[in-house]
Amino acid sequence: MATSAIPYTLLLLLCLASFKTSIATHVCDPQRYQQLGLNMRNFPFCDITKPYSERVKSLVDSMVLSEKAAQLGNNADGVPRLGLPSYNWWSEALHGVSYVGSGSHFDSAVPGATSFPLPITTAAAFNELLWLNIGQAISTEARAMNNLNHAGLTFWSPNINVVRDPRWGRILETPGEDPYTVGRYAVNFVRGLQDVEGTNATSGDLNTRPLKVSACCKHYAAYDLDNWSSFGNLAVDRFHFSANVTEQDMVETFQKPFEMCVKDGDVSSVMCSYNNVNGIPACADTRLLKGTIRDEWNLHGYIVADCDSVETMVDDQKWLNDEPENAVAQAMRAGLDLDCMTYYKNFLVNTVAKGLIKERDMDNALMNNYMVLMRLGYFDGSANYEKLGNADICSKAHTDLALDAAKQGIVLLKNRKTHDFFLPLDPQQFKNKQIAVVGPHANATTVMIGNYAGVPCRYVSPLQGLATYANVQYQTGCADVMCKNDSLVWPALRAARDADATVIFVGIDLTVEHEGLDREDIELPGYQNQFIRQVANAATVKGPVVVVIFSGGPVNVAALETNPDIDAIIWAGYPGEEGGQAIADVIFGVYNPAGRLPVTWYTGDYVWKLPMTSMQLRPDVNLGYPGRTYKFYNGPIIYPFGHGLSYTDFQYELVSSATMSVEKQLGLVQHCLTLNYIKGAPAPPPCNAANVDDLECLDGDMSIVIKVKNVGKMDGDNVVMLYSQAPQGILGAPIKQLIGFQRVFVKAGGIATVTFSLNSCKSLSIVTDTAYVALPAGKHTIIVGTEAPEDTVISIPFNVDIRK
Repeated sequence: MATSAIPYTLLLLLCLASFKTSIATHVCDPQRYQQLGLNMRNFPFCDITKPYSERVKSLVDSMVLSEKAAQLGNNADGVPRLGLPSYNWWSEALHGVSYVGSGSHFDSAVPGATSFPLPITTAAAFNELLWLNIGQAISTEARAMNNLNHAGLTFWSPNINVVRDPRWGRILETPGEDPYTVGRYAVNFVRGLQDVEGTNATSGDLNTRPLKVSACCKHYAAYDLDNWSSFGNLAVDRFHFSANVTEQDMVETFQKPFEMCVKDGDVSSVMCSYNNVNGIPACADTRLLKGTIRDEWNLHGYIVADCDSVETMVDDQKWLNDEPENAVAQAMRAGLDLDCMTYYKNFLVNTVAKGLIKERDMDNALMNNYMVLMRLGYFDGSANYEKLGNADICSKAHTDLALDAAKQGIVLLKNRKTHDFFLPLDPQQFKNKQIAVVGPHANATTVMIGNYAGVPCRYVSPLQGLATYANVQYQTGCADVMCKNDSLVWPALRAARDADATVIFVGIDLTVEHEGLDREDIELPGYQNQFIRQVANAATVKGPVVVVIFSGGPVNVAALETNPDIDAIIWAGYPGEEGGQAIADVIFGVYNPAGRLPVTWYTGDYVWKLPMTSMQLRPDVNLGYPGRTYKFYNGPIIYPFGHGLSYTDFQYELVSSATMSVEKQLGLVQHCLTLNYIKGAPAPPPCNAANVDDLECLDGDMSIVIKVKNVGKMDGDNVVMLYSQAPQGILGAPIKQLIGFQRVFVKAGGIATVTFSLNSCKSLSIVTDTAYVALPAGKHTIIVGTEAPEDTVISIPFNVDIRK
């Protein structure tokens, strides 16, 4: 049985022993200046009576050209003569404070931080409050680590790229395939990281509102290919790939979460990506950066490049055959404020000397950057957080939240209720019974925390978790996820044959999917399928067989779904440091699973139907490519987006809808939009649609109330998912699109009421082939639930009348 990497009690002792009474000083501290032999009164940027804008301008104006350039890389050098210290902008907090990026680190003083589930698992909870709470917990630990000089204040998280293809290696870092879900995740996680409790985060001058820590939504835009090789016939990587994307797909899918992150989450940073978008490097595209992020969406913060993106333009993409100074000029003119790595620092002085940019362009970038540091209290301190220290890192409240998050994100994929054996197992019956725990992930620790991780407070492996409920017989069966060591199989078979229940832990890991590595297929790797069949067959002599899958991206489990020897399948994603206990609690019914898949699980032949390089979301009839994601793919699948079982049964009932229709009036100078319809479709309304920008769109003009009944015998959560369908016959309209979701707890035999207050323009709109966001007239359909019989699906007609 594995032991914790850092036992919890030992960690607490280390934390107490290393607690520092002296909190890290802020820049504008008179004593600090005195120690430097400087008088703080000589530096107007430290005058707290002045507005931030004046102070930042004073700081920037105080620098000479070379000093300005030295501040525009992630390792800002500082200016000793001004008393300005060096600062490392690069810290990461994807699912906990990470050691990735040199801005954060761990040692005996701060031995670990809470490692929450990866975003793909947390997204499966479909719980906005959970996402907010995780962001708040991470930012508290980040602030404590900053006080202890172990982290910065600027964190380049979250990753909010939409999952377009199941082979992408970074799916584990993302909230899934649905742009709306990804956007809502971004808004809540960012609010959790950034918002200072007790301040109004949505009004006043948002350019100066205080920040707890600074978040960064990445990677913008149309980035979802890392390094893909199609069985040796084609090799494409993110440093050379041009994502050729229609404006329709950009508006509808690739930009939508970023727009929500900036507008609704008020994120203080956006990171541009390595790839080209329609032939132009994303970090040098003026329309994408300055035109959209800053001018159209009104970013209150800075734009940063993914690391070495500017150098990539020169060395890999050879865009316009630019010399370094030309590339730097292109990026800065496009609106790139900060360069991760050294190209800005090395070449900006020469770029100005050559007349390729103005020094004022550098000033504007520096002011965007330092305004964020002002808001963080980097210069003046932050009374709200100055007392945070070791006791606020790896606290019981945070490890409990990590456990709860893992349980909420676990998805029950299969549960054979027609069989004598099915989940949950009874803890009382198994107290003195034996469970065989086998497979390459049965004793998982580091696997559970995936990538962009820090040092966790502790690990609770599946083996440890299950051992709290029953006697465990552990045999790995496989040396790794390839399952090629035959000598380990027989002991696993023997353990399964003799056990009262068998749990097989399989899936993939960072050797199969990660940043820089896309998959060629979506199969379980190596001989895992053979191993599972053998163990399941041996185990049916005495008891039930449960398969638990660790993965970010979907895997082809069609054979497991139809195998009569396998009673249940659980997807755990990458569940974080408490993952083993969460899985055990679900298997033994201490927790009733309610997670839903945030990505579609396809059959294995999907990868032969189209290459990863095809960016189009809608089907391509000419090439025979199917559509992508649940919104446009209508081929065979194993589990749909939103699939997830429970140990109890729920029923939905429409209570009321405040309005079953809405009426929109166009003004004299506003015009109807003409839509394209499928041949043979019903006659469209005289006014096909209207541009949403031309309409009065009010939050709450759609109100749908659903009664959720728990008609089973076990308390549990239910995720109510709400979809819209456009009027019949509109060419290119999504099959359906998610417009709302709520997670609600319902006692056995009880009833809960869920109210969706929606904006009809946002919830019923589509994006036309010419990239207008349009509200179609006619009969829309609102769908409650993802699938039957697991969900009792309700269809609600909703009429939109547009008058000219």
